[in-house]
Formats: sequence, C-alpha cells, structure tokens
Amino acid sequence: MLSTEDGVRAVRLAREGLVAALGGPAASVADDAALPPVFSEPRGVFVTLRRYPGGELRGCIGYPLPVLSLDRAVRSAAVSAATEDPRFPRVRVAELASLTVEVSVLTVPTPLRASHADEILREVTVGRDGLIVDGYGTSGLLLPQVAPEQGWSSEELLEGTCEKAGLPARAWRDPKVRVRRFEAEVFSERTPGGAVVRGER
Repeated sequence: MLSTEDGVRAVRLAREGLVAALGGPAASVADDAALPPVFSEPRGVFVTLRRYPGGELRGCIGYPLPVLSLDRAVRSAAVSAATEDPRFPRVRVAELASLTVEVSVLTVPTPLRASHADEILREVTVGRDGLIVDGYGTSGLLLPQVAPEQGWSSEELLEGTCEKAGLPARAWRDPKVRVRRFEAEVFSERTPGGAVVRGER
C-alpha cells in the first residue's frame, strides 16, 4: 500500500520523465537516493494521459507485471504512453500543459479461481478489479477504473477485455482462455501539473 505522499511522488516522477523525454524546459528530476524505499520495489505500473478539460484519453501504456522498480516503471511507462501508444500520435511538448497524468500501481495479477461462467461473473467486482485475458496467442488488459468510467457490469468488463485482446467478446467463457484479475492504487492530477488525488476504490 502506497501512502498518498508516495502517490504524489509517483505522479511527479511521471511528469518529470515526460518533460525530459519530450524536450521541454529542464525539470527538477527527483533524486533517486531521496525516494522512499517503496520506489526500489518491483511493481506493475500503468501511466494514463488525458486531455484537460474533458478527460479524453491521450495515451496509456504500462507494465502488468512487477518487472521494474517502481521509479523506473513509472518513468518508462510515462514516456511510452506519450510516444508509443499505437492508438494516438506522439505527444508534443506543447501538449503537456493541457494533459493530466494518472499513475496506477498494480497488485500482482492472479488467475480467477472459478471455471463456470456464473461463478466467474461473481468473482469479478467492478471498480475493484482490472482484468488480463490471455488466449490464442494474444492478450488484453483493462485497468480497474475503466469499467466504472464506462458504466459496465462485470460481464461487460470481461467482454471488453476480450475485445481489447482481439478476441470475441464471449471468449472469457472458453476454457482455453485465461483470465487474471488485479487491483490498482490510482493517483491522478486534478489539473495539468496540479494537485494529485488518490482514486476511490
């Protein structure tokens, strides 16, 4: 569990990484030695960029698994969200003043215990769970905040994650398709470069 202060630091690291990578004015890059110990721990991380105002998605990329330390994962995911999301053109430095940064720190994904459709639906909780679907050589991920934003049910979250993976919506019912769930601590800027708040679970 991250403190709110750690969440603020994570969002600031992401924005500093963006400014440095996109060629903006020199940022006060955090001194790694001064970061709390949690930033040295491997964590799964996603960084989401949204237009302000309005909240339209501008980029979202991350690491589902804890393969990098938190500080490295945040910086890397932020830059990738701005420059490598295939759904959007590369973010220009002039855009940073109108984009908010959101950092989601993930728990380790775990397979759903249930095998029957009705049990799977009961095991998935909208607002708490993000999902990863793997099957037939492809995979897809949706963060926990997506379903509430879209007004989805548990079934719609499962279907949406399958579609994100390029699979049929009902593929989650296929025994050959693996579904894993995870939770996330979410920290977001209210305004570009402004106050950071912790998302509700």
